[in-house]
Amino acid sequence: MNERMKKIKFVVNPISGTQSKELILNLLDEKIDKARYSWEVVYTERAGHAVEIAAKAAEEKTDIVVAIGGDGTINEIARSLVHTDTALGIIPCGSGNGLARHLHIPMEPKRALEVLNEGCMDVIDYGKINGVDFFCTCGLGFDAFVSLKFAHAGKRGLLTYLEKTLQESLKYEPETYELETENGVSKYKAFLIACGNASQYGNNAYIAPQATLTDGLLDVTILEPFTVLDVPSLAFQLFNKTIDQNSRIKTFRCKQLCIRRTSPGVVHFDGDPMETDANVNIELIQRGLRVVVPQASEKDAANVLQRAQEYMNGIKLMNEAIVDNITDRNKKILKKLTKKV
Repeated sequence: MNERMKKIKFVVNPISGTQSKELILNLLDEKIDKARYSWEVVYTERAGHAVEIAAKAAEEKTDIVVAIGGDGTINEIARSLVHTDTALGIIPCGSGNGLARHLHIPMEPKRALEVLNEGCMDVIDYGKINGVDFFCTCGLGFDAFVSLKFAHAGKRGLLTYLEKTLQESLKYEPETYELETENGVSKYKAFLIACGNASQYGNNAYIAPQATLTDGLLDVTILEPFTVLDVPSLAFQLFNKTIDQNSRIKTFRCKQLCIRRTSPGVVHFDGDPMETDANVNIELIQRGLRVVVPQASEKDAANVLQRAQEYMNGIKLMNEAIVDNITDRNKKILKKLTKKV
């Protein structure tokens, strides 16, 4: 007896990331197993459109909705798929691709399509921040502030993000937060507070390196105030998956977290900024989303060479951003000195 042909809906965000989506779409006829799958392609037309497309697909019992975009597109689609029988698939082509990287989904489109053909499924946790779903990370403090700046930047990509980070880091003032979990209440003066369902922001920047998507717990990372001298080690450890070993970092796990601050402000969920009240409530919901993932043997192989190359690329871009930032500052100083003369 033949297996029922499964339906896939590819949802394309034409403006996410930096690469052409048409090149990916041209691969579908070549790579997708026609004996197992039928498919259609839909383009998003506005912010929030992917939520509607995915909700309709789930109602129609579509087997897999595939995000061709970044973490923002993935978030919109996944919100409509939680607690349904429709699975999320990912062809990564965003600026950071945090969830895809955590799941070991290949960054190369041909190989990501092969993962779809294999049809291996897992069920992962997800979180909520003030009622809004997130699947990778959320947080407040400096990283939320930078996500707001990044959202209004004309360019995308890691270099733009690093530039915004370096430009704002010296001006940003840490805040004092009260944190309440099921284990009690504590206070921290913090530069940022990040909550990880997955281990990284994206681009292999591991803010919660011990996080897993199936343990039912949030991995909370608190970065306490630091000096300029701490920046090189923090940056290196962020990309080296060892930031939790830094003396300026505090970590813990919990199921629920209430963060109280002195006034309303910005938070981020999966890299997107959002204004909220002074109180921020975060919770972890177990086993809520079906996802298409590589087979276990492929995860174990882990594509060491690719990960090493991505790590080196991240360090290279970070160094370029630092040099550019220093150069710009030197130009400004030179201009001021010239005026005085």
